[in-house]
Amino acid sequence: MARRRIIAGNWKMNKTPSEAVALCAELKDLVKNDAVDVVYCVPAIDIVPVVEAVKGTNVKVGAENFYIEDKGAFTGEISAPMLKDAGVEYIIIGHSERRDIFGENDILINQKVKKAFAAGLSPILCCGESLALRKADTYKAWIERQITWDLDGVTADQVKKLIIAYEPIWAIGTGETATADQAEEVCGLIRELIAKLYDQATADEVRIQYGGSMNAGNAAELLSKPNIDGGLIGGASLKPDFGQIVNA
Repeated sequence: MARRRIIAGNWKMNKTPSEAVALCAELKDLVKNDAVDVVYCVPAIDIVPVVEAVKGTNVKVGAENFYIEDKGAFTGEISAPMLKDAGVEYIIIGHSERRDIFGENDILINQKVKKAFAAGLSPILCCGESLALRKADTYKAWIERQITWDLDGVTADQVKKLIIAYEPIWAIGTGETATADQAEEVCGLIRELIAKLYDQATADEVRIQYGGSMNAGNAAELLSKPNIDGGLIGGASLKPDFGQIVNA
């Protein structure tokens, strides 16, 4: 089946609010494409000005993190209902930087996926392997385990609205990129796993992104693969190149 392409920028911890508004203005005409879902996942402090800056355009706004409780004594955290009320539609969950630097495990990530759906947000669920796991040839089992844990108790109808981002950790911010065939192999494996955990109809509907140093030069080849439905873009999302990826 034809799945709608989704290109999401993960700005990470970059851009002050004024810089974020300027970037939205710079990218506005470059990312116009009614056939593609375009998302800017921005730092929490940038959400309100970016939601305002993209009004009337084809761009949707995502957040990079949140906490599983709706409110309460959780100093420094932001809840899913807060994000929803601010105009956020997507939320990145389980990014390797959250897993590795901040110690988020699959139990917490599973709770986040459920909470995001409960709040009406669309999760972009990240998975991927380290270079050691790739070299040991255990990466397939690792990714299957991540997704099985992360989707425990999540319904088929919810999974159909989910975006899964395959991000080989060894290819994030390193300039290294999985070959189009390597990326397609794992994205195909993920789709097969969803069919096994749920059913073929759910697997056919779920959108799978590639998220490891996709750029203007390699986007077209990666996006030509049958199981790659988009990209989760890091550094290149902060440059005019992002427009070339959206329109690849």
